[in-house]
Amino acid sequence: MTIKLKDNERIDDLQRNGYQIIQNRDGFCFGMDAVLLSGFAKVKPGEKAVDLGTGTGIIPILLEAKNEGIHYTGLEIQEEVADMAARSVALNHLEDKITIVRGDIKEASRLFGAASFDVVTSNPPYMNDSHGLKNPDLPKAISRHEVLCTLEDVTREAARLLRPGGRFYLVHRPHRLIEIITALKCVGLEPKRMKMVHPFADKEANMVLVEAVRGGRSMIKVEAPVIVYKEPGVYTDEIYTIYGY
Repeated sequence: MTIKLKDNERIDDLQRNGYQIIQNRDGFCFGMDAVLLSGFAKVKPGEKAVDLGTGTGIIPILLEAKNEGIHYTGLEIQEEVADMAARSVALNHLEDKITIVRGDIKEASRLFGAASFDVVTSNPPYMNDSHGLKNPDLPKAISRHEVLCTLEDVTREAARLLRPGGRFYLVHRPHRLIEIITALKCVGLEPKRMKMVHPFADKEANMVLVEAVRGGRSMIKVEAPVIVYKEPGVYTDEIYTIYGY
């Protein structure tokens, strides 16, 4: 099957299992946060996972490459972006393993049904109305700012989608960590693992990875941090391992 590219689209090599992904040069391309989340999340054999706000579909594609789950779903509200993700799934012949659904995160539990997944992942918009300037380009603004959904929407729907004992994996910004933990605990998701991400060893963290368990006991493990660069332009060995080089 021939996959047609639209204006300003390109195909990028994911350096994993021979997989590729379609991205729009003028749109919101996936970043390090999505790659790190795909390395932090675990999907066990026989489990089903859903990615809320999947964008180009990068997280389901990388999760399928790295894990032995039975099926992966990506939920995306923007029609053009969801179409791009679906074409990337077809490009990699993964239609039997990955489904892209166009829909609203706020309606996720109604779309899929309660307690229908073992794993939920999300790389949600980081900025609320009090943090940062809204991008004038709406697709990018939707990806980066809480235009169409809030942190509370994401955690609420993740809790509803998860089976008891199911796991929620999130990448976000450290300056919102108190909000994140509060939002998780309010819906019965107990933070169990946390890992800070630093661009360089001597720089403060600019991302945080969190795993929470539906109905889990109160105990969190703070893991060793991830350092992205050894020096400008040179990744650390851990990053190359996560990428799968």
